[in-house]
Amino acid sequence: MAAHNDLGKKGEQIAVSFLQKKGYELLETNWTVGKAEVDIIVKKREVVIFVEVKTRQNNVFGYPEEGVTDKKEALMMEAAVFYTNQLKHEAAIRFDIIAITIEPDLEIKHFRDAFFPTWE
Repeated sequence: MAAHNDLGKKGEQIAVSFLQKKGYELLETNWTVGKAEVDIIVKKREVVIFVEVKTRQNNVFGYPEEGVTDKKEALMMEAAVFYTNQLKHEAAIRFDIIAITIEPDLEIKHFRDAFFPTWE
């Protein structure tokens, strides 16, 4: 496995642990449908939360959260529609980003409601 894949997996494991410590219930990891992948799906109260995790070794080339593109947001929204229809979930959903920087010190930033669906 390439080093960037190892870093991504490490970041996802850190994010899962972080969310569980905050009281989120883990539903899925690396859930895919079609071309869309959601790194983590969790639930808190009645809200289903779709989480994109971005991990960087350091911030030399920018912050991890800057790596979430409009295309990625659109794919996550498509996945959310499919997932919630499959669950017959009719309550609230949310899209979060967890940005992790490993060095010089581990930093975890949790962006709640990082973006909003623009259904057309």
